[in-house]
Amino acid sequence: MEMFKVHSVEDARKKLISQFEGYNLKTVDINISNAAGRILAEDVFAGIDVPHFRRSTVDGYAVIAKDTFGASESLPVFLEVVGEVQMGTSADYTISPDKAVYVPTGGMLPEGADSVVMIEYTEKLDEDNIAIYKPTAPKENIIDIGDDIKKGEKVLKKGTKLRPQDIGVLSSVGVNRVKVFSMPTFAIISTGDEIVEPDKEVKPGQIRDINTYTLAAMADSIGGIVTKKVVVKDQFDTLKNVLEDVLKDTDFIVISGGSSVGTKDITGKVINSLGEPGVFVHGVSIKPGKPTILAKVRDKAVFGLPGQPASAMIVFKVFVEYFIKYLLGIENEEESFIEAEMAVNIHSAQGKETYQMVTLEKKEKDYIAHPVYGKSGMITLMSKAKGYVRIDTDEEGVNKGEKVRVYLF
Repeated sequence: MEMFKVHSVEDARKKLISQFEGYNLKTVDINISNAAGRILAEDVFAGIDVPHFRRSTVDGYAVIAKDTFGASESLPVFLEVVGEVQMGTSADYTISPDKAVYVPTGGMLPEGADSVVMIEYTEKLDEDNIAIYKPTAPKENIIDIGDDIKKGEKVLKKGTKLRPQDIGVLSSVGVNRVKVFSMPTFAIISTGDEIVEPDKEVKPGQIRDINTYTLAAMADSIGGIVTKKVVVKDQFDTLKNVLEDVLKDTDFIVISGGSSVGTKDITGKVINSLGEPGVFVHGVSIKPGKPTILAKVRDKAVFGLPGQPASAMIVFKVFVEYFIKYLLGIENEEESFIEAEMAVNIHSAQGKETYQMVTLEKKEKDYIAHPVYGKSGMITLMSKAKGYVRIDTDEEGVNKGEKVRVYLF
């Protein structure tokens, strides 16, 4: 393995996709009652027209539109009412000229009717007759068969994160079970002799565990299940044993720390000791996050992230979240962002894709993005930042007043 042959973000992503060509996440068939928040594993097509009968969008009278032409306040049209449609029942009437049938909102239109006059524009004269004070046009105030959804139409696509309204769409086309992706499992491993649990007393030279908890929360936010969280000492055999264990029953492994080149940075060596192909990317032209590792061990994706918390978060977004979205069929363009105006000039690192953490200030109808400065090891970089601005490799930076996309954490 050649250490630190630096790849661009784009090339590293291409290698990641290429290494896992043909890899598929497991799927499960579930009832739509339990499907909210899950990711569709296949396209869903309508087996019926919606609506499957012509229906009214208002309370009023089903009529033949031309019978109302010329109606006005001073010269109403008079029609005979021949019946009333009940909700949830078939309209067992046929409208003929100069006749009308009362229809509630959502009720079925009788045969022969081509529009509905809103009840507000009518007056009931007696049990059998109404006056109409406003004309209606053909197809006014009605929904025709298939106007909403046509039979055979794709109603939801693979990769859709099901919202409550999507569940309603599934129900409307008669689908009560859907195939969704199983929630991917993650093992989060933090390496370092200096790391202790949050509830432990810290001695000089030690730090409380940040990455394990931060990265576990990020995995959870993209629909994953964290099955194992482990803090490991910087020892080759210890890390190897932990990896051997988690590889048995975990979909994705995320390791923070130990990815730089140094005497204590053993992550890449341990990964390569477990078999081919091992590490296929070690070093990415990204700031922060240059010592990133992408690897494949026993058909499992292993990500080596920097130990600095802010850098680890960025690399998780750029590679781990990107890869999961790819496997789930989610378009990365759907990544949540807010357009904002940059408050100051930002210079980017030449030849690197730069990720600048920012805060957001609401100013009237617009947002102003303010950079959050600090060294990559500073914890406050994470808590202060609302998101980040991405500056491409070939860009020299961002100018004050320039519109930018702030990708939200």
